[in-house]
Amino acid sequence: MWNHRKSPSRIEKRFEFEEYQEISIFLKKIEETCKEKNIYPNISFGKNFVSVSIFLDSEEIPSNEKDFSIRLDNYFLEK
Repeated sequence: MWNHRKSPSRIEKRFEFEEYQEISIFLKKIEETCKEKNIYPNISFGKNFVSVSIFLDSEEIPSNEKDFSIRLDNYFLEK
């Protein structure tokens, strides 16, 4: 589940991985989705995690950002 934060308005999630190679594949899928959706979140990663924060222009989560977050969830489930 994505966390919705209010100050500043954003949604964020941390994805945990067992192997670093899985992170590389996941980041590539994020890159492709960023280009397709024209959304460029803040991303950080380490040995076993990827954190994604999508900053919003309002308190509501726009449909494009909702779709983006659902895609990332699905990519993570496919691993």
